[in-house]
Amino acid sequence: MLASARVVLLLVAMLCGGSVRAQQSEIFGPYELHYSVVDTTFLAPEVAATYGIVRGKKHAILTLAVREELGPAGETLNMLLKGRTWDLIQNQPLEFLEIREGKAVYYIAEFKFINEEWRFFEVDFRPEGADRTYRFTFKHQLYVEQ
Repeated sequence: MLASARVVLLLVAMLCGGSVRAQQSEIFGPYELHYSVVDTTFLAPEVAATYGIVRGKKHAILTLAVREELGPAGETLNMLLKGRTWDLIQNQPLEFLEIREGKAVYYIAEFKFINEEWRFFEVDFRPEGADRTYRFTFKHQLYVEQ
């Protein structure tokens, strides 16, 4: 499916491309967790529609993928996820959508935000084959594109 290929290319660029400023990663034991936060206007309308993602200036997605730090490049692992995001006013659970394309597995959660606000994130994840669950926390400031 063309839309599926587009979203995978977008996700690969976000997760592996050095030129995408939203992409980041952290090491947890033998695992490398890649994450990014972007507003949904970044997605092509047909890609957003395929996955039921609302495009809008105040809508964003958190994208996660995990791989073994020393494992083959580009191969990501399945994982169990539970997370939430909050600001000074509201607390919102994150509902993750799993996207698979070949050996790549990505997880996306959609949320709303207010211009210039700091969003806090807490995600518990357990990569397939791991003997423990890891907790990942970070904050990210979001802006409405004019």
